[in-house]
Amino acid sequence: MEQQDKIVKLITGDDVIINRVKQELEAAGINALIKDRFKQGLAAGYGDGVPSAIDLFVVETDFPQAQEILKALTEE
Repeated sequence: MEQQDKIVKLITGDDVIINRVKQELEAAGINALIKDRFKQGLAAGYGDGVPSAIDLFVVETDFPQAQEILKALTEE
């Protein structure tokens, strides 16, 4: 049986920050997953979460490289 990759949270932030980080990760060949509970809740007919609390996840094996990219972005 093939082992499934674990998904880990890299950062929580607002829409602008999350999209910027996601672009940089994807440019480096790292797939990223956004989980926005606020928009999901609105689509389902109820509000859940906070508009500025969007989570960005990466595969655990990509986490160290993703952290380096995030660190470089926050030092700009």
